[in-house]
Amino acid sequence: MNKKILLLGGGGHCKSVLDSILEQRLRGNVAIVDDNLDLGSTLMGVRVVGGLKDFEKFRSEGFEQAFITIGSIGNPQFRIELFNRLEAAGFETPNVLDKSSVVSRYALLGKGIFAGKNSVINAGASVGDGAIINTCVIVEHDGVVGRFAHISSACVLCGNVHIGESTHIGAGTVIRQGLTIGRDTTIGIGSVVTSSMPDGVIAFGSPCKVVKNTDSKFNPMQAETF
Repeated sequence: MNKKILLLGGGGHCKSVLDSILEQRLRGNVAIVDDNLDLGSTLMGVRVVGGLKDFEKFRSEGFEQAFITIGSIGNPQFRIELFNRLEAAGFETPNVLDKSSVVSRYALLGKGIFAGKNSVINAGASVGDGAIINTCVIVEHDGVVGRFAHISSACVLCGNVHIGESTHIGAGTVIRQGLTIGRDTTIGIGSVVTSSMPDGVIAFGSPCKVVKNTDSKFNPMQAETF
């Protein structure tokens, strides 16, 4: 790929995405904007050219594409705002599919999706704009992953599972076939989900149970304390 791409965010998630990008693009065609990295510094050999506040200016400097490399745990709102800004500025929003990922030709993908190493998106599945399908995730046949959902590493979504928009599924979670997880919901790490979950809740465990509404201050990363 010869088009120049701008990565929005230079943290840990950026490293995962960047590793996948550099398998397929020349390093010189990639740049990063981040408010917490020094201008002119590098990440994995890729230069930092500015901050997030005014990234739109790079559209007129030869960057045709942009990709959000800021992750999210439980609140993707900033990612959504960045996505809307980059589209309004006229950037193309490609998908970044790691070379080791397996994506069925019968799957339906939106824009700005990341599929990490050894992930699988099977036949009949659909994945919405801005979703993160992280390392070793399996999205089985006929599954639906909503816009800006984040499916963390090593999750298994069995056949015909529906994940709502802006929902976070913690690492290592297994979801039984045919279930629906509502939008704006967080499922804690290592859960076994055997029943559908509503919108706007935090749930975890084996079997997975609702513990809080999303207006609480519960941290899904600390689920083991409950």
